[in-house]
Amino acid sequence: MAYLETLEKSLYSLVTETSTNLPKDVRRAIKAAKEAENAGTRAAMTLDTITTNIVMAEDNVSPICQDTGLPTFKVYTPVGVNQIEIKKAIQTAIAAATGDAKLRPNSVDSLTGKNSGTNIGAGLPVVKFEQWENDYITVKLILKGGGCENKNIQYSLPTELEGLGRAGRDLDGIRKCILHSVWQAQGQGCSAGFIGVGIGGDRSSGYDLAKEQLFRHVEDVNPIEDLAKLEDYIVETSNTFGVGTMGFGGEATLLGCKIGVMDRLPASFFVSVAYNCWAYRRMAIDIDPATGEITNWHYQEGEKITFKDEEKSEANASNKVVELVAPISEEQIRSLNVGDVVKISGRMYTGRDAIHHHLIGEGVEAPVDLDGQIIYHCGPVMAKDEADNWVVKAAGPTTSIREEPYQGDIMKKFGIRAVMGKGGMGPKTLKALGEHGGVYLNAIGGAAQYYADCIKSVDGVDLIEFGIPEAMWHLSVQDFTAVVTMDSHGNSLHADVEKSSLDKLAMHGERVF
Repeated sequence: MAYLETLEKSLYSLVTETSTNLPKDVRRAIKAAKEAENAGTRAAMTLDTITTNIVMAEDNVSPICQDTGLPTFKVYTPVGVNQIEIKKAIQTAIAAATGDAKLRPNSVDSLTGKNSGTNIGAGLPVVKFEQWENDYITVKLILKGGGCENKNIQYSLPTELEGLGRAGRDLDGIRKCILHSVWQAQGQGCSAGFIGVGIGGDRSSGYDLAKEQLFRHVEDVNPIEDLAKLEDYIVETSNTFGVGTMGFGGEATLLGCKIGVMDRLPASFFVSVAYNCWAYRRMAIDIDPATGEITNWHYQEGEKITFKDEEKSEANASNKVVELVAPISEEQIRSLNVGDVVKISGRMYTGRDAIHHHLIGEGVEAPVDLDGQIIYHCGPVMAKDEADNWVVKAAGPTTSIREEPYQGDIMKKFGIRAVMGKGGMGPKTLKALGEHGGVYLNAIGGAAQYYADCIKSVDGVDLIEFGIPEAMWHLSVQDFTAVVTMDSHGNSLHADVEKSSLDKLAMHGERVF
């Protein structure tokens, strides 16, 4: 019994540390990106917010990003170790960490949509075992959120790629696929990101190999010389695209690239890419199989960047700062332009996939008056305080493009003036913004502690039956900062960056390898 209790505590520590404290190698990569960025730009200010958020998450022992992802464990065990016990201990640790608001409840029944509330469900968490001849257990954990998971992509060679032309079954074709994978992510995966690449295998093993690369150290060197050169080339070239942090433009689009290779069938040639956001949450521990105690933490080599007392980038004078308090008038909205910075105080409401699907229903009324209001695409991490009141533990934006089929119609139906999320939206929403008098605000993806600090109280909740992430939370906020990236005049920063970065991508269509 003592062994199992200690093992559960060790695994709980792994989950908590992974969710709340970025590894040293990731911090160093973010610091380098920040130092390379041009001062006074939107990208520089965004990186300032990201580094502030990293410090706040560690200090508060709270999630770096509100989307704590789908926990995926890779466990290496000596022969004879009881893997069934380890899996049960992992499930216990995950449920406990969820109850303590170190994880957001993300396990949803695929048929009914019901959230278990514990992160335990059919097939979840993902646990993969491998035996080895070492005399200790190693447990690796990655928390990969939905926004970056949705930007994973797999190519079957040969293929035609937008901007790059034909990619053949050779190293140069692989190069083109990887470059395209970075470009297509834009800001929707919370760039600047990291990618793991799997060459070969079948469709499932290729993705497994790609995700396995995300457990490598950012600063390691690939033992295969051609792949080591390709990894360096991909990072250097991707950072010329101008996608930048959050897709706002800038110098940092990709922070790391790791590539693995395996054999394949003659008839199949897959290149699988696992995209990970800047909030690169993965940790690993070694465990004594006799006691269950942690004997070593991984990813702790080298200097730890604390980001405290660093100089902040001042706002570019060309960016107008506008204070908004809902309800917002159409006149106020139409005075906003792409590039303006807004600071929101007062009331706003969360609403993401389930809420939008519900509100678009025929004859459905909103639970509150949304005329002139702000909808925030966010699935927060919530907890109860000692007085049984809801408090926000983490509250960054979710990827907005999922709401593209509904958003414009819902804005018109209920009089919503502003929607806020990350990554931008498409032409249907842009058209509705012009017709209705609306605006899209881009918050900083992953900055869940920074934004939680802006939320002063939770004043109510509706549709809680959809689950905590999907409910409509009534939030009282102060100086909640975002950037106008789509306005009522037909302008979209996201469309502009996508077009300009495609032009830069197209410059790399000629054979290199």
